[in-house]
Amino acid sequence: MHRITIIGAGVAGLCVARALLDRGARVTLIDRQATLGPQSCSWWAGGMLAPFCEGESAEEPVVRLGQEAVGWWAAHTQAVHRNGTLVISPARDTAELTRFARRTRNHSPVDAEQIAALEPDLANRFTRGLFFKDEAHLAPRDALAQLRAGLIRDGVIFEQGDADPDALARQGLTIDCRGFQARAQIPDLRGVKGEMLVLSCPDVTLSRPLRLLHPRMPLYIVPRGDGVFMLGATMIEGQAGRHVTARALLELLSAAYALTPAFGEAEVIEIGVDSRPAFADNLPRIRRHGNLIRANGLFRHGFLLAPALARMVAGLIYDNTTPEVMDETTT
Repeated sequence: MHRITIIGAGVAGLCVARALLDRGARVTLIDRQATLGPQSCSWWAGGMLAPFCEGESAEEPVVRLGQEAVGWWAAHTQAVHRNGTLVISPARDTAELTRFARRTRNHSPVDAEQIAALEPDLANRFTRGLFFKDEAHLAPRDALAQLRAGLIRDGVIFEQGDADPDALARQGLTIDCRGFQARAQIPDLRGVKGEMLVLSCPDVTLSRPLRLLHPRMPLYIVPRGDGVFMLGATMIEGQAGRHVTARALLELLSAAYALTPAFGEAEVIEIGVDSRPAFADNLPRIRRHGNLIRANGLFRHGFLLAPALARMVAGLIYDNTTPEVMDETTT
């Protein structure tokens, strides 16, 4: 039985812990925070399990590996909603919809009547769209809380504190899943800034994530239930500051209003800023140096790719298989 220490209790660390526990490992998970909170990139995730939509801009492995996510999260939490994804555009931006359709697959075109049937609150507002019926979404905070509770129930030990990966690796097998916090040890890791809002708008009811295409700022909005929505769009190179920029705030709210004017009465209940860890090609990496394994670079695909990343880490340890996203291996 392997005794393994994991550093970082965000989405990557928790998924890796689950995969290793299921293979029989004894796992200790160390994080600088006692519980998941706003300091974690995972806290501000959209929670869209949308591999086919991501094909519009992401590399092929994101689409292929991301298809594991819906089943994995459904097996380990009760937080998954299998309602698909609806992609729409204002009439003046139908060229964006055509481009999106060409770059993606597993979608069906929908007209105004079909859009209204899927989302009655959008009736008479949009005439064309794309429906990705096989996609899903989840509430990230609920999913992570349920995943963590299951790990504790099954024997994972959680410890709070700052951890030195190299020192721990001298004592035994260690996996560093700290995301952007590991940038000092991973020189080619960069931060991609994300800014997002959480809105309360009981006057709007949506059943699934929506993507509103716009040439300057494509918008996504994800229902959280009880009239609460996660709203995001921006990906800005560089480490995130402490606060959202005025431009992002104005453009996000303007885009929400364009979706339906009812969002003009929404209350902004949270504003989030984070740095998403990414490599140059926006694909994750697994790197091993002796007893230290680094699993990082999930970019904005944390919930979508963490299950596949965790599977590869477990395969490396238990089956001696080389992960698809592995490089820089020394023993």
